[in-house]
Amino acid sequence: MTNTKTPAAPAPGEKVQVLRDGDTKARRLAYLTVLTPAIGFIAALWYSIQFGVKQQDMVLLGVMYFLTSFGVEGGLHRFFSHRAFKAGPVVTAVIGILGCMAAQGPILFWAATHRMHHVFTDQDGDPHSPRVLSPGLRGRIKALWHGHVGWLFTVKRSNWSTYVPDLFGSKLVLFVNQHYLIWVFLGLAIPTAIGAALSGIEGAVGGLLWGGLARIFLLDQVTWAVNSIGHTFGKRPNQTRDTSGNIGWLALVSAGGGWHNNHHANPALAHNDFHFWQIDTTAWVIRLLGLVGLAWDIRQRQSTDPLDQKLFNND
Repeated sequence: MTNTKTPAAPAPGEKVQVLRDGDTKARRLAYLTVLTPAIGFIAALWYSIQFGVKQQDMVLLGVMYFLTSFGVEGGLHRFFSHRAFKAGPVVTAVIGILGCMAAQGPILFWAATHRMHHVFTDQDGDPHSPRVLSPGLRGRIKALWHGHVGWLFTVKRSNWSTYVPDLFGSKLVLFVNQHYLIWVFLGLAIPTAIGAALSGIEGAVGGLLWGGLARIFLLDQVTWAVNSIGHTFGKRPNQTRDTSGNIGWLALVSAGGGWHNNHHANPALAHNDFHFWQIDTTAWVIRLLGLVGLAWDIRQRQSTDPLDQKLFNND
């Protein structure tokens, strides 16, 4: 991928179109993206109430969640959106497919939307800012809803190439992107097949519901929470021009994405753990890939804290 810069923020006084008018096709896709996993999650709960919670189903949920959460945070976010490290075609394809298996949208959509978020953070033009636009509690709730999931029903699909010209220049990325629905299906088929192999029809149903649909639903909520809760609450140890905050519990379930103020302080980094005690499992995996030669040019922060130097200053 070429080292193309993300478009700059608008000049003072320049009028920017707010991306909240959307289009019909995008809105239909949004309903499919949001409602299908939600229905699957409800079905998974009903299934477990009726037939009991199976250890096998929870293991499939955990493994698939871990893999696809890295696909989102390590792949769609840090690799494709921010180019925080480099990798060969095999790793590029694998993390791209894992990201698509999360069913949060194709690579180009995800990366373009995220780059727009960084260009216009918490301003007009930010696709999913939870910026409060009306007074009172109702205004705050409406803003949180928009930042969490409402933006999917209003975001425009136009001008993506403006934000991801480097990705359009990669035949491999385009191939993975164009076969997005196949990877989503694969993300459902894998836990279903494993469940069937282990315990027949019952295992297949449990694998599909928990390792597939419920897993997508849960990861959706976590990813979207970084956009909504992560720009409303949390600690702000780094001075940024936005409302991003660090939320420890959210970092635990978002593969490190919850250290959101750290991320906005330096978006190009491959890690969000600015201190040794900040858990960032995505950064751990990226460092491991670096150790075995599968990733390189890993962008890391040079810390002056003696407790951090053993982790961060030895690259």
